[in-house]
Amino acid sequence: MKSRFRPILFLTCIALPSLLPADEPSLSEIRHPKGVDFPPVKESEIAQYTAYRTSSPIQVDGKLTEASWSDAKASSSFVDLVSGKPTLHDTRVKILWDDQYLYVGYEIEEPNVQAKFLKRDAPIWQDNDVELFIAFDHTYYELEINAHGTLYEGLFIWQNDYAKFGFDKLPSVNIDDPHIKHQPFNGVGYTKHPRGKRWAFLAWDFPGLRSAVHTDGTLNNDGDTDQGWSVELALPWKGMQTLAHGDHRSIPPRNGNAWRMDFSRFNQYREPSPARDSGGWALSHHGIWDSHIPEVFAKVTFSETKVGE
Repeated sequence: MKSRFRPILFLTCIALPSLLPADEPSLSEIRHPKGVDFPPVKESEIAQYTAYRTSSPIQVDGKLTEASWSDAKASSSFVDLVSGKPTLHDTRVKILWDDQYLYVGYEIEEPNVQAKFLKRDAPIWQDNDVELFIAFDHTYYELEINAHGTLYEGLFIWQNDYAKFGFDKLPSVNIDDPHIKHQPFNGVGYTKHPRGKRWAFLAWDFPGLRSAVHTDGTLNNDGDTDQGWSVELALPWKGMQTLAHGDHRSIPPRNGNAWRMDFSRFNQYREPSPARDSGGWALSHHGIWDSHIPEVFAKVTFSETKVGE
């Protein structure tokens, strides 16, 4: 990854508006602009990526050094989640697939790689993390991972679709079962989605998921300068049965099929003052501080062509 390090301003827990420079808006103002319509981003502004088939086996070690990864074209650099403007550090994603897995690789420029959470399903979004969302017709999946490799996962089902499409008959997401952890969810920064609320299953884990992280530097060491870190994910197609319930798409996808997927990065720091970034970056911006809007996810088109051909 190309290095272009700049000074880092760490966020404090309490922001005092009276201490902000006159030309610097508050973080809340940056994250929640007024008058946001639906969808908050035009379809013509949505980022696109073509995912090719692997040309050789992938070893999930976090390094992205196999020939298939080398031949895969990296995405454009992530932009600010809200404004769509360039970001402080470079972040890119690569996507590949074969008959068994969907592969996602992140390359994350980071001069001071930090991570604190070690327990699975801890609040990883309070760390520096990268995130993956995959949208289906009636559900979507969320994955977060930090530089320790700690995972946070969740499955979300639109409440209006829950009984209509038979999710109440699936044991793993049966809201009448007291052992199934679930809760209503209404978005983060955008709480007026026309599809309404979701059921959030935050103890749900993607079956057969493989993940790995590699740090190019030293984790949690302020005394040196790191190059960054990388993340490698392998999601088996057969693990998508619950997510794709009631969905008529082909799994694995067919040539030319397009899926909506979100690739993002969240940070506990912002650009130097006068900071105007939101602290969240994504391949395709959302227009508001909320990752849970599938209509603004990037469009990933699958190709049967092998990468590099």
